[in-house]
Amino acid sequence: MMRLIAPLAVAVATALSATPAAAFLDRGPLADFLNQFREQPIPRETVAWPGRETPGTIVVSTGRRRLYYVLPGGKALRYGVGVGRQGFSWSGAKTVTMKREWPDWRPPSQMLRRRPDLPRYMAGGQDNPLGARAMYLGSSLYRIHGSNEPDTIGAAVSSGCIRMTNRDVVDLYDRVRLGTKVVVRP
Repeated sequence: MMRLIAPLAVAVATALSATPAAAFLDRGPLADFLNQFREQPIPRETVAWPGRETPGTIVVSTGRRRLYYVLPGGKALRYGVGVGRQGFSWSGAKTVTMKREWPDWRPPSQMLRRRPDLPRYMAGGQDNPLGARAMYLGSSLYRIHGSNEPDTIGAAVSSGCIRMTNRDVVDLYDRVRLGTKVVVRP
């Protein structure tokens, strides 16, 4: 049955994305279904890694809007990410201190001052802005997390967190251990 549905879903998504109805596809159950068949905004791939970081290290290039998970043998997995918008980008080294699947979200007080319209709490799930997984960075407010807005991947739109597609953040989450070093560079 899925062999019949998948090509149909791709054809419908392709046809509708070229029309004004595309805005409708950005949200809701139909969008969730169709997005399962959409291509990743920035495909994950294995690339050569010229750096000296040890395998298991995460390196984020905010300028390139890419996250690299360093592998053995001079290789890395490269993922597309969304990063902090102007005034919210940062650099430095942190460690992964906590990991959560389908995390709850409580906007920090700084964000609530900027956006008082935000909810004070959101349970984990499809509509949650932290997406499918979150890796918390030190005692900071920053996280590497999934996103329910895959079209923001490759852009500078966040309040400093590193956003990934839900598919990519699940892949990274399964590779990362507590204590993993995360280096964020401009």
